[in-house]
Amino acid sequence: MPSLIDLRRRIRAVKSTQQITKAMKMVAASKLRRAQERIMSARPYAVQMQRVLGSVAGRVDTSIHPLLEQRQQSADSRTLVLIVSADKGLCGSFNTNVMKSASTFVLDSPRTCSLGLIGRKSRDYFGRRGFDVLFEEVGLFQRLRFDDAQVIAATAVEAFTAGRVDRVVLIYNEFKSVMTQRVVVDQLLPIARSEVEGAAAGGVAPTSTAEGASADYLYEPSPQEIFNQLLPHYVDIQVYRALLESNAAFFAAQMTAMDSASKNASEMIDGLTLYMNKVRQAAITREIIEVVSGAQAAAG
Repeated sequence: MPSLIDLRRRIRAVKSTQQITKAMKMVAASKLRRAQERIMSARPYAVQMQRVLGSVAGRVDTSIHPLLEQRQQSADSRTLVLIVSADKGLCGSFNTNVMKSASTFVLDSPRTCSLGLIGRKSRDYFGRRGFDVLFEEVGLFQRLRFDDAQVIAATAVEAFTAGRVDRVVLIYNEFKSVMTQRVVVDQLLPIARSEVEGAAAGGVAPTSTAEGASADYLYEPSPQEIFNQLLPHYVDIQVYRALLESNAAFFAAQMTAMDSASKNASEMIDGLTLYMNKVRQAAITREIIEVVSGAQAAAG
């Protein structure tokens, strides 16, 4: 049976840990609010870009740009998998979920996979397991910028257009709510024609003439030049949005994890306090019995 001093030390240690988890919860909540604001600012631009691309792609041959090229898959085909994780832990199953999904995708893929590791946790996990790592980026989320997304997107585009990989897949945690994060496996390159052309269906409807036929447009510059300008930027936006989603999802997961840890600490403190009171009461009862027994022996 532990002594009262040991129990008091354990209670103080748990209380100190609880103070840390509460502070981390408040910090995560503050950062989550800013991360949500950045997502809400980025989404309208991404949606409008999809509308523009959908309008153009519906009127030109999408094979005119290499980022739209659908390549024949063979035994020599390679896939670049961009895995977005966090740089830190203490966030529940946030990193575990994305690692598990990425591992399943890579091991089940019929094609050879190279990895682009974004975040310290993914680097530590896949780097020591013998996977083919094309590049790695760590420390981005301390001060996330659009330039960081451009560097990652440029690396992926260069590998795809040079023919070193035939497909680029992006795996990250999508922010749904404070309590929910969803792992997304999304094809980044080649940009699916159905995705680009289908953006018009969810966006601005094409202008119709009085007879109901779709109106034609004159483009300046040419449609090919528009694709040359917009599609690389579209890839940049997709990568940046994935980084923002993952960053917000991390803070949400960390806030939830720290809240659960604080509640568990409270329950542990209550349990230890109750046990300490029982131990103290037992010690007091034992001392009373010893005194009474001694008095009876002396009287006898």
